[in-house]
Amino acid sequence: MNVDVGADSRTQRNILVLVAAQAILGAQLPMIFVVGGLAGAMLAGNACFATLPISLIVFGSMTTASWMSPLMQRMGRKFGFFVGAISGACGAAIAAYALHIGSFPLLLVGSYFTGIYMSAHGFYRFVAADTASEAYRPKAISYVMAGGLLAAVFGPQLNKLVFDLTYLPLFGGVFLTNPFIGTYLAIIVMNLLGMFLFLLLDLPDVKTKAQRAQDKMANLGRRRMQLLRTPTVLVAIVCAMVSYSLMNLVMTSTPLAVLGCGFTSNNANDIVSMHVLAMYIPSFFTGHLIVRFGVTRIITSGLLILGAAGVVALSGVALGNFFVALVLLGIGWNFGFIGATALLSSAHEPHERGRAQGLNDTMVFGCVTLASIASGGLMNCTGGTAVHGWSTVNLAMVPFLLLAGVALLWLSRSRRQHAQAS
Repeated sequence: MNVDVGADSRTQRNILVLVAAQAILGAQLPMIFVVGGLAGAMLAGNACFATLPISLIVFGSMTTASWMSPLMQRMGRKFGFFVGAISGACGAAIAAYALHIGSFPLLLVGSYFTGIYMSAHGFYRFVAADTASEAYRPKAISYVMAGGLLAAVFGPQLNKLVFDLTYLPLFGGVFLTNPFIGTYLAIIVMNLLGMFLFLLLDLPDVKTKAQRAQDKMANLGRRRMQLLRTPTVLVAIVCAMVSYSLMNLVMTSTPLAVLGCGFTSNNANDIVSMHVLAMYIPSFFTGHLIVRFGVTRIITSGLLILGAAGVVALSGVALGNFFVALVLLGIGWNFGFIGATALLSSAHEPHERGRAQGLNDTMVFGCVTLASIASGGLMNCTGGTAVHGWSTVNLAMVPFLLLAGVALLWLSRSRRQHAQAS
């Protein structure tokens, strides 16, 4: 991966470590998003609750963000990342046992622990911003997000190997009693090995208690409601919520729709793999586009591409429609979410970082939780067929795209008025 020659060497090193972490630890997310809904459908007994395991992952991420960000600011990023990886391993172990005994509630508990990992994973992008210069920050965020490209290749392909594993040649040989257990066992190993990468991060020293108290007295910073009343912060959060929620809404239903329309589990893995590739390949140039064209134009482009994904999905349920729609969905998420992250990073002071980032991720994953819960209901409980359910899922994107578009127009107007007043 090429990085700018003038970039700080500390930032370059951290980018490489975080890219490796994205590849190894981040690969568990596309694996779980394929298996979670299918495992839920098998254990829930009611098709409307099939995607609830995925919803619990996102809910876990939402409820963790409010304390994970302050924890990292107090104890350091590395500590928080270790907490996340250990939680991911615990979540996969609980989910594997849940499948072994056929317990849907226990599967939800395991999913919640996976959500703690997902919350920590979401802060990878902010670590690059922490040590980067203001001019280099959008590119640093973009490069780290590009590491998901490796996860997009590694995760689904590994999932194909372990998806239907029935025999484990360890401990004298173990027969697995349920499909999908192999996926969760592989994720345990990925977390336990991958977490040692974080020892290689070169981050600023954690401040002592006295230094933190001095900083608090010197400048308390804006409170959460004050941050939300800042137009740039509010619009950044709204656009991040819409981009991530709509991506999750459609992606969560995709494996169910693909199988429901007569295709295979390998087709579902390949479609999700292409989708995750599309989420991260643009990251190699998204930062450059933000620097050249401005962050609001890139976010707007992302919203338009998300809309195009919905149009393709609504035009048919051939295998090609699924592939094209999910590729567009990934690109739209990339532009919208990275753009919103860059916009947020430019709108708060360093001492407000923990509060602003925690607020952002709590609100974003709160909406993503609702989207993933709605996804299963819309897919399985509207219209009676997979085709009707898939159409309903994609039509649900429309009002939220309009909301984000209106928010961007409002921000542009506020900035013009501020410029005229100055």
